[in-house]
Amino acid sequence: MSISTTASQNSPLILASTSVYRRELLTRLRIPFDVVSPKVDETPFTGESSLELALRLANAKATAVAKEHPQAWVIGSDQVADLCGAAIGKPGNFERAMAQLQLMRGQTVTFHTALCLMKGDTQTTLSIPTEVTFRKLSDEILESYLLAEEPYDCAGSAKSEGLGISLLESIKSDDPTALIGLPLIALTGLLREAGFAIPARN
Repeated sequence: MSISTTASQNSPLILASTSVYRRELLTRLRIPFDVVSPKVDETPFTGESSLELALRLANAKATAVAKEHPQAWVIGSDQVADLCGAAIGKPGNFERAMAQLQLMRGQTVTFHTALCLMKGDTQTTLSIPTEVTFRKLSDEILESYLLAEEPYDCAGSAKSEGLGISLLESIKSDDPTALIGLPLIALTGLLREAGFAIPARN
């Protein structure tokens, strides 16, 4: 899929992700892109911090897809939540989600959202931190939320773009879409440097 800009008209744009959240966010920029699933082992390394993990996985996802599509600009992204130095991943089910929310209530969690834009030997990898403070809520409220929204594919078990916002006391970030999964302010800057016109020219 070609990009209608002067510098990038012959370079496709690919999102290296199967996340519906990242796909929806990238669609907001109104530029054509394809989606390719990266085959990456997301197991943390021993002693790896949450930030290091997020940066490594964002880069690894972009690299995996870029190898198969050398003419394309490839976007890789990953998010890891951190509570007191411990990584918090996607819960996968109700029980683990409940345990996460119980652990995080009244606490401030840092969500590291890493971003990589890559084409050949050209690449930029960065991370946008978001500090999220959770309200001190009862188990009954937490359970009601989980049954209503079922955020089991979401790191931290709360979707800020949905009903999960009711669990939060505050959000601090320089890039509001970072918490949802793709920092569009940072990405827009990188894409413009790469030659993409945003908004696209008619």
